Amino acid sequence: MLLAGDIGGTKTNLAIFSQEKGWRDPLVEATFPSGNYSSLEALVQEFLEQQHVTIERASFGVAGPVLEGRATITNLPWMIDEQQLQASLNIPIVRLLNDLSAIAHAVPFLHETDLHTINKGEAMEKGALAVIAPGTGLGEAFLVWNGTAYQAHNSEGGHADFAPINTFELELLGYLMERFPHVSYERVCSGKGFPNIYAFLKERRHMQEPKWLAQELAAVKDQTPVIMSAALDTANPCEIAVATLNTFVSVLAAEAGNMALKVLATGGVYLGGGIPPRILPYLTNERFMPAFAHKGRLGKLLSTVPVHVILNPKIALLGAALHGFEMVADV
Repeated sequence: MLLAGDIGGTKTNLAIFSQEKGWRDPLVEATFPSGNYSSLEALVQEFLEQQHVTIERASFGVAGPVLEGRATITNLPWMIDEQQLQASLNIPIVRLLNDLSAIAHAVPFLHETDLHTINKGEAMEKGALAVIAPGTGLGEAFLVWNGTAYQAHNSEGGHADFAPINTFELELLGYLMERFPHVSYERVCSGKGFPNIYAFLKERRHMQEPKWLAQELAAVKDQTPVIMSAALDTANPCEIAVATLNTFVSVLAAEAGNMALKVLATGGVYLGGGIPPRILPYLTNERFMPAFAHKGRLGKLLSTVPVHVILNPKIALLGAALHGFEMVADV
């Protein structure tokens, strides 16, 4: 039996898989509010106490960098250690990997039903693949062909310096630099970024904020879903919310294009995370691909790169399971 997990700052998804049924079909799965537990060990123990099975191996995708078998989780006071998990959970082998690396493991095996294609392009066989995933934060990973299969590689590119591509974004950068010691792409192109863009449009660009929207934003801790819903309301779209989402899409497209250049992702770019499936109308309009391919002399090359949105909401969990099965094969 294999235990796989998608460990996030807000929620943790756990599932048990068997070699017979494979990585796409968990025997049992459950979701837990991460913040209600003092540690990953405590959360996993509660889950396993309900299952009454013996786990031989575990693979956890975590929302943070993994260094020498240890990881910290963004927005959680957890320190996670492979050896400590093995001992406390009595699981012989435990491996941690970055959550974007988990997604990347599954990308070569996705079905057409798992994807929505923004740009069909011309995929080069065995060409590198890029994954960029805006959710609570901004995750990035990539895959290269090693001669026999695709091999996933970690990246913390979402924390690289935000680079404006026009005077509007240059003004946005200046606004954010007054408020943060470092302005990364994640400060703009993630769930954390929505309120930052919105505040810029309101305070610096003096866009009107409807009274009803101000009241809704004041009543919630996480403003991003409220802003997003106001922008996606086709019956009564809110101008400042629409402008926020348009800015988000342009920055996402530009950074996706940057990543495609850096790893030469001729096999395709995959948009993961929780946000892209929710904003498909904005990704398939005339804003995303022009910003993606706006790279001067290499713009023509980028226009041929396939771009897909990953629709499967369990992709990180399934990728962790796939990694676990690969680990079993290597042991």
